[in-house]
Amino acid sequence: MIKFSLPRLSLLAASCSVILSTACSSSSNISQAVPNIQTEAKPTTSTLRLGFISTSKTKIPTGPTGWAMQQGKLLPELQKVGITEVKTISFPNGPNLNEALVAGEIDVGIYGDTPALIAKANGTPTRLISQEQVGMNAWLLAKKNGAISVTDLKGKKVATSKGSYMHRYLIGLLQKSGVEKQVTIVHLLTNEAQSALERGDVAAIAAATGTGPLLKSKGYAVVDEAIKHPDLPGTSVTVATEAFLAKHPDLPQTWNQLKQASVKDIKVNSEAYYKFHAEVSGYPLDVVKASFPLEQFPEEAIPTKGVQLLEGTKKFLVSQKLAKADFQLNDWILSTPQK
Repeated sequence: MIKFSLPRLSLLAASCSVILSTACSSSSNISQAVPNIQTEAKPTTSTLRLGFISTSKTKIPTGPTGWAMQQGKLLPELQKVGITEVKTISFPNGPNLNEALVAGEIDVGIYGDTPALIAKANGTPTRLISQEQVGMNAWLLAKKNGAISVTDLKGKKVATSKGSYMHRYLIGLLQKSGVEKQVTIVHLLTNEAQSALERGDVAAIAAATGTGPLLKSKGYAVVDEAIKHPDLPGTSVTVATEAFLAKHPDLPQTWNQLKQASVKDIKVNSEAYYKFHAEVSGYPLDVVKASFPLEQFPEEAIPTKGVQLLEGTKKFLVSQKLAKADFQLNDWILSTPQK
């Protein structure tokens, strides 16, 4: 049986204070989104606690994993490796999911590569088992009659969710444009950022795929997109805690076989998948289709392009001191990259 539950509020007090301080810090303090502490892993049971990112109240993820769950195929396969129950827990952003990993409240997480890399660099004991999406776009949007170029943002505020893949895109874009030190980045979650942009409290927002096309359809101006820069698109990764993998060492292979089958099914039944994605996410169907092209769902566990994007993001985070320490991707990846 698959059970769904809302995120627990019993995170460590110290961890909560770190998130609060990060929300008010400058972009240079992105690494504070994950405290460099470790807690003793809780005893593992046959329940898999799956964390994912959602801006709605959904209790099921989208993407290949969500499609497998919706089709009733996830749990039967996981039962083969001793997992008899899956509980899903949604989070508003990556740093919050990282907090749950540190606190031992989830076993597997599906989220953006930037917070996952920061967590690993900060010592959180995870392993990368798969990539759900490769080449995720991010959007820089302004109000109509507002900024039309990145340089128009000099001396102004731009909002995004700090610690997210959109944050990494925004910093990289500002750096490429030579205005990194002349733009103030403020932390706001997606819904809050949209409201702030509408009020004029910020000049622009860096939004995730999905939100970007939605706001464009509402008349917001598109200043820039991550896909215009080969090194700035993101990926969605699946990580598992080392403690859970010690109990279920066959999980990665089973997970990726299931993901491959799910991606193949999505490509055959794309209209049904997009309808499911729209219903779960709350985005209009045309926005979902524009935001999630099927080629971004790799059949491979971790494709070569995905590794290249991960390596580029990791180097950027380390060079900007946004991640505390460098590490070898091969020491983190459990699956062999495939072409």
